[in-house]
Amino acid sequence: MTRRERQELIDKGLLLPLMEEFYTIQGEGYHKGTAAYFVRIGGCDVGCHWCDVKESWLAELHPPTETVKIVANAIKYSKTIVVTGGEPLTWDMGPLTEQLKAKGVQTHIETSGAYKLTGVWDWICLSPKKVKLPTEEIYLKAHELKCIIYNKDDFRFAEEQASKVNKDCILYLQPEWSKREKMMPQIVDYVMANPKWKVSLQTHKYLNIP
Repeated sequence: MTRRERQELIDKGLLLPLMEEFYTIQGEGYHKGTAAYFVRIGGCDVGCHWCDVKESWLAELHPPTETVKIVANAIKYSKTIVVTGGEPLTWDMGPLTEQLKAKGVQTHIETSGAYKLTGVWDWICLSPKKVKLPTEEIYLKAHELKCIIYNKDDFRFAEEQASKVNKDCILYLQPEWSKREKMMPQIVDYVMANPKWKVSLQTHKYLNIP
């Protein structure tokens, strides 16, 4: 396959830069505590300074993998497939999710929403970032809004983002892992004063699992 042919397949979403895939317990948000198969797609230019998977940023470090192979492997493990990154919406998620849905599984995505929403999703976890804001479209379709709290200004940003999502979207505040001891008391106080919000924790890190 020539480089041009490979790039055409990538552009069509038939090849995706697969960083890793693993079966584990969902650690965050609404579905925490449930078993799911994670597909981590490489490539992200949002550039959060506190990102805990910076190795996912450069797509060229991760092998272009046929979506049919990703699907065939994923469905061996779970009926719930979580696509994460990196930023998965960098790529066309249509072919991957259409194939997954054809196999009768639930499709979830974890995204900053910075790029056009593609794919067929049963659950959209929107985690917006200040440096590259979500598209207007995804605010209306998100099932949960997960705002990461690194400092006090993030509460302001969270409220700004919450004003844009649909009325049924579940709202979460989650401490950035390295700041959890400092920010958690503030998050607890904030949620108690503003009960439309819920606390989200990275429980998989407490469980010492992927």
